[in-house]
Amino acid sequence: MPAENIKKDKKRQQLYSLLGELPSRYRKISAEKLGSIKNDTYILEELLLDLNGIEKVPAYFIKPCFKSNKKSPVILYNHSHGGNYVLGKDELIKGNVYLQNPPYAQFLAEKGYAALCIDCWAFGKRNVKTESEIFKYMLWNGQVMWGMMVYDSIRAIDYLYSREDVDTGRIATMGISMGSTMAWWLAALDARIKVCIDICCLTEYENIIESGGLDLHGIYYYVPGLLKHFTAAQINALISPRPHLALEGRFDPLTPVKGLHKIDEELKIAYKKDNAPMGAWVMKINDTGHNETPEMREEIFEFLKKWL
Repeated sequence: MPAENIKKDKKRQQLYSLLGELPSRYRKISAEKLGSIKNDTYILEELLLDLNGIEKVPAYFIKPCFKSNKKSPVILYNHSHGGNYVLGKDELIKGNVYLQNPPYAQFLAEKGYAALCIDCWAFGKRNVKTESEIFKYMLWNGQVMWGMMVYDSIRAIDYLYSREDVDTGRIATMGISMGSTMAWWLAALDARIKVCIDICCLTEYENIIESGGLDLHGIYYYVPGLLKHFTAAQINALISPRPHLALEGRFDPLTPVKGLHKIDEELKIAYKKDNAPMGAWVMKINDTGHNETPEMREEIFEFLKKWL
């Protein structure tokens, strides 16, 4: 293994170690299919996944109708926060106020992609305790809420590997807001992710502090000791040389522009150092706030078409 890859693996291990006391990465996972529905565009499976051994994880898996008997490239879609604890994974099929139409389930299926979305802790059918309650209880037990959320997402990739209708060599991850943060953390930690797309939540930590924006991000977001070891740019550099599209809003208070420029500069250097293909790292700062625009949706399609 090249020395640079060994170095990155060690950095991934260090980053993972900051995520608290996590369940074993090697415990057996299982899936129960609760039902399926077919529409004109996709087949929707409702699943109950045993990923962590603590509580079952509700999930949706969609696949294009026209490719129902073939292996499909797949997107691990990460739902957002937005204070809407009821929505969760339904964002995949119903959309959200800051996303374009059609919802991503329809959009991705029409383009030939399958997708998986799980309910994160405190969201959707896992909305039985508040985010604050979960964070505090986990902290008492040596766990980190963000770590447990990331862990479930990594195990969701393991689940995708168990499916015969998934092309495991073509897995991408994406999301907006909290889902954006999950996308780049997940791609940084797990090299099985081939393409990363983040929408409106790529943030450099020092600039959040500088702008007084700490309370704009939920308590789930904060990892003890992180700033002693990593900047956001350094986490994102672990994705290189894999394709990564960052679509941000110039007027988004969650992503100070000064920090975006800093990340862009550092990642351009990282991708060049790794001899990445031209256009593998792309950041576009759009004249918008915390929302997806029609132009951003088109950028996403073109990026997926090129790299996945």
